[in-house]
Order: sequence, then structure tokens, then C-alpha cells
Amino acid sequence: MKIVDIKTAVVAYHGKATLIRIDTDAGISGYGEANPDAGAAAIVGLISELKSELIGQDPRNVEYCWDKIRRDHVFSGAQAGVFLIALTGLEMALWDVAAKAAGQPLYRMFGGKFRDRIRLYADCGDGDDEAGSSQGCATRARRMVAEGFTAVKFDIDNMRHPAKFDAVNHTINGAELRSMVERVAAVRDAIGPDVDLCIDLHARYDVLSASRIASEMERFNLLWLEEPIPAENVEALKQIRMRTKTPICVGENLYLRWGFRELFQNYGADVIMPDVPKCGGLAESRKIANLAEMYYVPFAPHLVSTPLGTMATCHVCASVANFLVLEWHALEEREAWDSYVRLPGGAKSIVEDGHIVIPDTPGIGVELNMDGVHKYAVPGYGIFE
Repeated sequence: MKIVDIKTAVVAYHGKATLIRIDTDAGISGYGEANPDAGAAAIVGLISELKSELIGQDPRNVEYCWDKIRRDHVFSGAQAGVFLIALTGLEMALWDVAAKAAGQPLYRMFGGKFRDRIRLYADCGDGDDEAGSSQGCATRARRMVAEGFTAVKFDIDNMRHPAKFDAVNHTINGAELRSMVERVAAVRDAIGPDVDLCIDLHARYDVLSASRIASEMERFNLLWLEEPIPAENVEALKQIRMRTKTPICVGENLYLRWGFRELFQNYGADVIMPDVPKCGGLAESRKIANLAEMYYVPFAPHLVSTPLGTMATCHVCASVANFLVLEWHALEEREAWDSYVRLPGGAKSIVEDGHIVIPDTPGIGVELNMDGVHKYAVPGYGIFE
């Protein structure tokens, strides 16, 4: 079996999500997705450049194809960032081809599954009103719990807070901290003590502010406080972690197993959250999860992908022992998100009661709905042309 072509499509989701199709001379096509945060123009351009290096290769040699490109482009930025995100999308499509060729669901290619369905947490953002009020957060939290979610996440990093003294320096003041606490208190009161609650700071703050916030969050029994500071300084992360009982979660902006090595060795996080369609790919994510297990750290991937990248990530989550919970980020874009895949039996969504069931069909296990792809395609990029 040989690769004969690689094509892309860009759809509206979390900005612009890039879908990738790898075609083979055996009539089997595999699909992948690159994390949208890097920018579609950069991803599409890189894939156009890289495809000549994959055409003629056997797509079932997934790790060889992946590692060959990574090693050959070590001076082109293949350690992180946009280049690695493009390679990650290609790797996902390669695994889809390989699993389809074997007639097996993707998780079997990874040694089988530990669980039949994947627990999700609903990313609730700022709640049900633009102001991000405590009442709006509580209303959204109750609605997600009613839909079957056993975990929710909210943002409390308000960079436009009226009490801020400085638009550049994000060291918090008393009024900002008080409003954060009020919002989290309202959500905890709304969902009760047994629903897991995560809080996101989007790497906005300094050690002083993060330590104050983490200390105030201790009363709310969080599942984690996410990205209190940028993740590149592990010693600073460790300072925060040592000052609080609140669990610290990081990893959405780290790449490859090497990007997580220092984090583990210095005990910089209680939970890790690599983004599977971003950090290096499906196999690489499993390696990161296995490294985390050596340090008894749970694996809870970050995710901002369409149902294609989401289901591929679910196969990874099913295949590792230390999986905790997976992000579901489509609350604000649910109609478009659900439209991208065609489901059997008239089902409208792969999400049901706050979980995703792992399919037993060959490959990733979801079929693109080209009606949805065409409806939400971003002009100017073409649709697998």
C-alpha cells in the first residue's frame, strides 16, 4: 500500500480547524485533524510542502513516517509549534489508514482499551452571559450537570476586569481576587460537592497572583486549577504547587515527550493535559501518558477539535490506564460541531450523557458528513481539492 495524495479542508470551529485526508493506491483514505490554534493558513501550507515526502510511503508505517519528517526537519522547527501541529494532523490520518487497512478500531492498534466510554468535562467558559456573572456561571453549570456531565470547567481570568490597575501587568488586586472567589463559590454551590470542578487561568498570571488564587480555591475542592502561569518555567510551577493544596494542571502548550520530561522530573504538576491533535500525535500522546504514569500523574487531555479529532483522542484515552477526564469545548458552537460527522441510527451527536462511547468500527470510527463540511467550510482553502 502506498500514499498517492494528501489533501486538506478548513472548517469553521474554534476559529479555523484543518482537516486532512490521506489517499492510498488501495482505495483507503484516512482522515486527521490539526489543532486550530496554530492558524489554518500555516497548517495548510506546511502540509502542502510536506506531502511530497510522504507520497510513495506505506502509510501503515506510521511511526517511521512521523519520525522521518520530524528528524529531517529538526532545523525547520519540528520540535514544537506550527510545524509539529501540522505533523500531528498527518500522523492522525496515517493511523486512520493503518487501522482501516487492518480492519480494526484504532484502540486495538494501541493494544486494546481499558474502558468502553470516555468521561468528558464541559468547558463552560464564562457562563451564560457575556459579563461572566456568578449567576450566569451557576446557570450554565446546572444545565451541564442536568445533561449528564460529571465535571465542568470555568474561566476566571478576566483581563478586562474594571478593577485592574494595569493593562499589561496581570498581578491581581483584592477586588479581582474577590470576584474570582465569588464566581467559583456560585458554581460550587450550584453543582454540589460531588461534581468535579476545574478552573482555568489560561497562563495569565505571575507566581504571586497564582499562589494567592490557588490558596483561595482550596475551600472549593477543585479537581484542578489550570495553567496558573505559563508552563515553560517548571521551577515557578513547582513553587505554586508547593504552596497550595489545590491541584495544578498544565500541558496544553507543551510538545512531545521531551516537552514533558522536565515537568515530570521536577514534579511541576498534579495533572497533565496535553492536546492530542497538537502535541505530536496519537502515539506520542500515549508515550506522554505512559511517562506520566511512572510519576503517578493523571492524564486529562486538553481538546478544541471537531468530532474527528475528538474521537481520535478518545481512542488514546481508552488505551491508557491513567486517563482521568477529557475536555469537551463545543458548547458555544454545538450546531456546527455536531454537523461534521455522520452517525449511524440517526444519532445527532457522539456526546451522550457527558460521555463518548468508543466505536468498534475500523479506523477512528466516525465518518465525515460532507454536507456539514461544505456548509461550514472556510472560503479560500478548498475542500479536499
